[in-house]
Amino acid sequence: MEFLRHTFLRNRQFALYCVIGAGGATLDFLIYSLLVKEGGMNFQAANAAGYASGTVLSFALNSRFNFRARDWLTLRFLSFCVVGVLGLTVSYAALRLLINGHGVNKYLAKLAAIAIVVLLQYNLNRIISFRQTRPTPDE
Repeated sequence: MEFLRHTFLRNRQFALYCVIGAGGATLDFLIYSLLVKEGGMNFQAANAAGYASGTVLSFALNSRFNFRARDWLTLRFLSFCVVGVLGLTVSYAALRLLINGHGVNKYLAKLAAIAIVVLLQYNLNRIISFRQTRPTPDE
């Protein structure tokens, strides 16, 4: 337990990003599953809808609680969305490869795609969307 506590404290930002991302990914997966199972929607269309919902939730929580970004929120949201589109592209390709190319179960393929995208997006969002800005001389 002490190891986990020490690891969390040392990597707090990544750990919190993962916790928040788990919330976004859960929303993504639930919407995806409902649209595929109950709505009979094509898995790629359901992927886009779920992904968009998870992205908005993740931005709101990360900007407020994790990176504590209160400036340039519109620009940060736009860059977060660009990173999100890149993640969606990777997710699309992973689903296509796993489901169409290898016959993997749609739900397991989605979970694998989420894992890949989390690592990619954390690093891009940390470097781009939530980078620290320098205070202006008036601050």
